[in-house]
Amino acid sequence: MTSDPTASRVHRGTRLSFEDYHQIQNLIHRYPQLLDSGRFDEMGELFARADIYIGGELVIRNDPRAVADLWSRYVRIYPNGTPRTHHVATNLLIEADGPGTIRAHSYVLVVQNPPGVPLTPITAGDYLDRFVKDGDTWCFSERHVGNDLFGDMSHHLLEPMSFDPDARPQQWDVT
Repeated sequence: MTSDPTASRVHRGTRLSFEDYHQIQNLIHRYPQLLDSGRFDEMGELFARADIYIGGELVIRNDPRAVADLWSRYVRIYPNGTPRTHHVATNLLIEADGPGTIRAHSYVLVVQNPPGVPLTPITAGDYLDRFVKDGDTWCFSERHVGNDLFGDMSHHLLEPMSFDPDARPQQWDVT
């Protein structure tokens, strides 16, 4: 499996079953549900078999505890036990990526409403995901997090992160 999101070709003519598509869609939407409810340990388990890339750099390799720890280190949790965010995953494209593999591209928009602050969009970007099948169950094998639009992240992050103002949305190779 490659870590370069532009190195793979779509296997044209390969059809996904409804069940495959449905499982992948649910995995992609499960992440914001767990993150927005502050359930980082469960979120880590979602990526137990995945390599996580942020800004093009590999930051975690197949380690659910490391996923939970990283998000716990960066994401501010409010007294209600949540980061007071909603991650909205949209523009979902799911494609066969070879025998027993699927890739997906989705956009994400994050809005936040911390105490005393109006509801505000704080970041937008996209995810490039790969999935492998284990028996009848699909699981994440890669996630590439790419944020390229930013608002005020001061109520969301515990530590500042560096952002590339010239970042562009990610994409899979379309050839």
